[in-house]
Amino acid sequence: MRALARSPHLFPDRRSAGLELAEALTPYAADHPLVLALPRGGVPVAYEIARTLKAPLDLVLVRKIGAPGYEELGLGAVIDGADPQWVLNEEVVRQVHPPEGWFEAEMQRQLVELERRRRLYCGDRPAPNVGGHVVIVVDDGIATGGTVRAVLKGLAKAGPSQLVLAVPVGPRDVIEDLRSQVDELVCLAMPEPFIAVGQHYADFAQTTDEEVIALLARSRTG
Repeated sequence: MRALARSPHLFPDRRSAGLELAEALTPYAADHPLVLALPRGGVPVAYEIARTLKAPLDLVLVRKIGAPGYEELGLGAVIDGADPQWVLNEEVVRQVHPPEGWFEAEMQRQLVELERRRRLYCGDRPAPNVGGHVVIVVDDGIATGGTVRAVLKGLAKAGPSQLVLAVPVGPRDVIEDLRSQVDELVCLAMPEPFIAVGQHYADFAQTTDEEVIALLARSRTG
C-alpha cells in the first residue's frame, strides 16, 4: 500500500484533491488504466485523475440489498458493470434467513435501478468491462468504508489485472483494513481523530447529477 500519511490538512475542494491524487498516480499513466468514480462526490476527484493520466473515466454504481423489513441491514450489494457482480454478507444472511427466491428477486430489482442511474448519467453508453484492465477506483473520501468495500469485492470478481483504490482522506484503521482488498492503495491524509470526510474540505458542497453528467461528457470529448 502506498499511503501518503501527512498531518491533517484541508483540501480547497474536490478538484484540488483530485489534482493531488493525480500526481501520486502518474506512474499508472503508462498502464492505460480505467478510472472508475463512485458517484456523485467521487466524480470531480476522478475527473482530474483521468484527465492527468489521459485515461477513460466511468462510474462504478452500487446498490445495497437490505434484509426483508429491515432495509438498513445489508444482506449484500450489487455492483454494475459489463458483467454485474454481487457480494453477500454471509453472516447476516444466516441470521436473517430470507425467504427462498427473495434475494434473487431483490437483486434483479436493484439491477433495474442501477441501469436507470447509468442511463441518467451516461445515456446509452454501456457499463465498462474491467476484465484484464488496470482499474483505479476513486471516491472523495472514506468514512466507514462499507460501500467501497463492497465495490472492491465486486470489481475483484470481474477480473481486473490490477485494482487500485485512490482517496484523498480516510480514517487510518479503515484504510489499513482495506489494504488487503487492493493491489495498491493511495490515501493522501489519514487524520486522527477522524470525524467526517467533509471536515477536510473547505468546499464540500453536494455534487449534483448535472455536474456528474457534464464531467463525464467532458472527459469523453477531451
